[in-house]
Amino acid sequence: MLSNETVSLRAVEPSDLDMLYMLENDTDAAECSFGTAPLSRHMLWQYIENYSADIHAGGEIRFIIVENASGQSVGTIDISDYNTRDRHGFVGIAILPESRRRGLGYAALKLLCSYASETIGAHSLAAQVSADNEASRRMFAKAGFHTCGSLRSWIRRGKHYADVLLYQILFQ
Repeated sequence: MLSNETVSLRAVEPSDLDMLYMLENDTDAAECSFGTAPLSRHMLWQYIENYSADIHAGGEIRFIIVENASGQSVGTIDISDYNTRDRHGFVGIAILPESRRRGLGYAALKLLCSYASETIGAHSLAAQVSADNEASRRMFAKAGFHTCGSLRSWIRRGKHYADVLLYQILFQ
């Protein structure tokens, strides 16, 4: 388990099914994410059962974010599309609505960056952040990520499109 004074990051467990279901189907967060279809409990259960935490084999690692003060699971953070040759991947983070705007995502992101650089030897991480998601933009900037590009009209928001900003942090 990875830990700092604010949060701990641990492996996904079967007992996380309900929290994952809420996160993956949160309509407010869907405005900030890139998925379109709701996920069933059955699909999430299969994901948990078949999940491999070997980032070098599967290109992904997902952690459950636990708030240390309460001991409650409050979200997920992951590295996906990890390229073992070039040692880079993408960060994804989701926090339960009642736990947002309390610094937990930032604390988890800092911990994940330490893990990525020190444990798996990542050279860089990147994130795609909706240009209208001010909270995420501030969090990534505070954690040392820099804006390195944009994708215009990338996410559909009803009848219009929103831009996506690319953030990146280099470790070595």
